[in-house]
Amino acid sequence: MKAVILAAGEGTRLRPFTLTRPKHLIPVGGKTAIEHVLDAIRNAGVSEIVVVVHYKAEQLKDFLGDGSEFGLSIEYIHQAEMKGTADAIKTVESNVAEDFLLIYGDILTTPEAARSVIKAYGESKPAAAMAVVQVSRPEHYGIVKLEDHYVTEIFEKPQPSEAPTNLANAGVYMFSKEIFEKIRQTPLSSRGELEITDTFKLLIEDKRQILAVQIPKEDWLDIGKPWDLLEANRWALSRIAPIVDGRIEDNAHLIGTVTVCRGAHVRSGVYIEGPTFVGENSDIGPNCFIRPYTHIGKQVHIGNACEIKNSIIMDKAKIGHLSYVGDSVIGEGCNFGAGTLIANYRFDAKPVKMMVKEQVVETGKVKLGVFLGDKVKTGINATLMPGVKVGNNCWIGPNVVLYRDLPPNSRVILKQEIEQRTLEEK
Repeated sequence: MKAVILAAGEGTRLRPFTLTRPKHLIPVGGKTAIEHVLDAIRNAGVSEIVVVVHYKAEQLKDFLGDGSEFGLSIEYIHQAEMKGTADAIKTVESNVAEDFLLIYGDILTTPEAARSVIKAYGESKPAAAMAVVQVSRPEHYGIVKLEDHYVTEIFEKPQPSEAPTNLANAGVYMFSKEIFEKIRQTPLSSRGELEITDTFKLLIEDKRQILAVQIPKEDWLDIGKPWDLLEANRWALSRIAPIVDGRIEDNAHLIGTVTVCRGAHVRSGVYIEGPTFVGENSDIGPNCFIRPYTHIGKQVHIGNACEIKNSIIMDKAKIGHLSYVGDSVIGEGCNFGAGTLIANYRFDAKPVKMMVKEQVVETGKVKLGVFLGDKVKTGINATLMPGVKVGNNCWIGPNVVLYRDLPPNSRVILKQEIEQRTLEEK
């Protein structure tokens, strides 16, 4: 049996990070997002993978290769146009000879969840099996109506008062090859796409069964918006076994499940609370406080007397001394001047709002910092306010207080009016 991973999407809601990489290569919990998907599939007993790619496909191919590094065999199918999920599934027809597992590449799930879908499908042999999971906000998901554990109707992002259940389509399926014939019969949606929900409706109309397999809420997480990256990071870090291969100086303290990779250097006076991940060849300290649920990538430098909390610091970033980073995602190669401060809490204690695809969105997070694309530079004593997004290659000058999002390749400088007099003048 083969598994198919859908990894073609651009991930516009996850900008600025997807301006320079596919969303599946964003790091969370010590690995890229797609590596966590591969781990779940491999540990569920499937070793042959087909990855459907499109946006920045070469980056994914270069990173994953033939799969041997991950104990898998990987082949790639290019989706020529972004014409919907059913269209993406259609592209793999000639690459699967039998029933197959399919997982969306922008979710995190466990081997146990994947195995439960495979097992339930094998026991009853329906046309398809779909993992479903309880969600608190049905208006963000495709919600299913069930009868005797079989899907009878699907509601796409219904209002809470109109949702028949709180069970969402989790993006983990088992399909028979019958799905390809039904996709060929599926009409284009109003968006001009082939929607898999429309294909499911055809199966239901033809009295073909779609088995719903409920998986535990803790076995699944969707990565759709920037702040979901922090939840994904917490999810993944909670599941890794700690390994300490780096150099730990005297008077440095590792508390709880802390991973320090080969070549990393944790200097005297550093206090790290787990779960936390420190990547290869990173240099921390001295005298830093690294709080739980922090991912520090490869070749990161965190200077003297910094505090990092519940954040993702991507590869080759440099956090200058006396800086604070909380509840934030910092892109690859960023460089913070000394005393850079990230604000993660509003004065009025209300949840932080963010701009997502040109709309103001309630994050539901009372504590939320900033999201910086790759190679952002800050001057000394720069301050960034809660919920701000900064595109890649931006410069934020000394003493600037940034309240608004910045597009890529922007520069913000604070100019002071200086009055100069001689000592004799009054």
